[in-house]
Amino acid sequence: MLRCLAPRQLLSTLPLPLPLAPPGSWRVTAAVVTRERQLRALPAAQLRRSGGDSGPSAAAAAATLVGTAPRALQPYLRLMRLDKPIGTWLLYLPCTWSIGLAAEPGCLPDMSMLTLFGMGAILMRGAGCTINDMWDKDIDRKVARTENRPIAAGEISRSQAFVFLGGQLSLALAVLLCLNYYSIALGAASLGLVVIYPLMKRLTYWPQLILGLTFNWGALLGWSAVKGSCDWSICLPLYISGVMWTLIYDTIYAHQDKADDILVGVKSTALKFQEQTKQWLLGFSTVMLTGLTVVGLNSEQTLPYYVAVVAVGAHLAHQISSLDINNPQDCWKKFCLNRILGLVLFSGIVFGNLWKGKTKTDETEKVQS
Repeated sequence: MLRCLAPRQLLSTLPLPLPLAPPGSWRVTAAVVTRERQLRALPAAQLRRSGGDSGPSAAAAAATLVGTAPRALQPYLRLMRLDKPIGTWLLYLPCTWSIGLAAEPGCLPDMSMLTLFGMGAILMRGAGCTINDMWDKDIDRKVARTENRPIAAGEISRSQAFVFLGGQLSLALAVLLCLNYYSIALGAASLGLVVIYPLMKRLTYWPQLILGLTFNWGALLGWSAVKGSCDWSICLPLYISGVMWTLIYDTIYAHQDKADDILVGVKSTALKFQEQTKQWLLGFSTVMLTGLTVVGLNSEQTLPYYVAVVAVGAHLAHQISSLDINNPQDCWKKFCLNRILGLVLFSGIVFGNLWKGKTKTDETEKVQS
């Protein structure tokens, strides 16, 4: 679902077609084209990105894991992006927030649920990437950064990918069936979003919104898995906050691919926002932080949670203020920082819940005395 990155070489062999949309809906700035030409002049090794994580050691470990697998399995592991775990993190973290918020006051999150959702995140992210690559086979072949994907490169046929997709979804279903009936139905309802997301970049300049609706489904599912149903006063603002977060990080991500997206005829919020990107990101951040504050109030959160929300706000402010939308390397760095942001919020939820338990204990002791 999140596209991998590689040196941009396509501009040296193809002309640059212009608008795919009505005049004025977006424009290609000279800075973008200039930057692409500068990138072609750099060594390939300097441009190559791990595509996997915010830390090189984690990315290297994931790539090594895939590289040491049996050769026949490697194309399938790359198809589900096991060598690039950042997407799995971004899918998993909203689940952890919800599970953490659903824990009883004074208790740690349910470790069995965190484990189940971790397995589910790996499988569903893999399934989403498989669906994406099946849809995009012909597009991927035309772009240097994606031409080596297993389906585009001919290592895996569409029929083989379809069978592999069935296997991933079957395992994901097995994970889902470990949950209560409400959560099973809720989880199954997300499958439509998983299937249609790859098509949205052909139809709308807002595919990042559809990705947000898809990637943050765990914000609903985590709570229902623990509690048996959703408390919408908590789950809905958490879900909206997660969607805003995805709009932030995936718009930043999309700015790396502006020239390639134009060449192959796909759309993104990066192309829509152009030089107004930072203003849009500030708006999304405001909605996200407001939603998280509402979550805290409705779930009776304590000081550590609000400290984490402030830290998230500072983190977003740094990302946006220092972002260079015409520097793909900077966009990639800012994109990867969002794993840390998600973990900061999860830590605030956990410690806030432990603090909540301590507060309730102190109040009980005062009443008894």
